[in-house]
Amino acid sequence: MSKNGSDKRVLMTKRVAERWLRAVSFPEYRIRVLYGAREIRNLTNLLYSFRDGKVAMKEVPRIADLGVKTNFDGLELWSKDREGLKSLGEWFEKRGFETTGIW
Repeated sequence: MSKNGSDKRVLMTKRVAERWLRAVSFPEYRIRVLYGAREIRNLTNLLYSFRDGKVAMKEVPRIADLGVKTNFDGLELWSKDREGLKSLGEWFEKRGFETTGIW
């Protein structure tokens, strides 16, 4: 096979990969909620129940794809729903938690 045919095949593969990535990728937003000096129990379970629609939080729309990761000093939350995550961050701030803001 000639070099030109090989180059053409590589370009076609890159274009197919680019189209596939554009079709399956989406923006994801994150926020960290810091515990501070508070003793927190079952906050992770509360957020799972909120995500699953079992619990409602005042002024916060349900975030069906909410991800939750617990660390020793806080929570990391992520979703593709930026406005919902922003509302959830405001909910935490009204209750005295510190947040990093959405990134």
